[in-house]
Amino acid sequence: MRGSGCDMIFKIISLFLVGMAVLAMFGKFRFPGQDRLKAAKCPRCGRFKIGKGPCPCEKKGR
Repeated sequence: MRGSGCDMIFKIISLFLVGMAVLAMFGKFRFPGQDRLKAAKCPRCGRFKIGKGPCPCEKKGR
């Protein structure tokens, strides 16, 4: 006997929902290096600082 089309659609939808749940669980994990990325942002303007010098928003004369 062959499965009906409704059974196949049900399986596809359930696999899709399980896959989305797995992706949601991985999205909640904290990956290493996130704290370092947050520290690399300028607290004043929010742009990423490149190098060890001051942020361009802190430079005078511009």
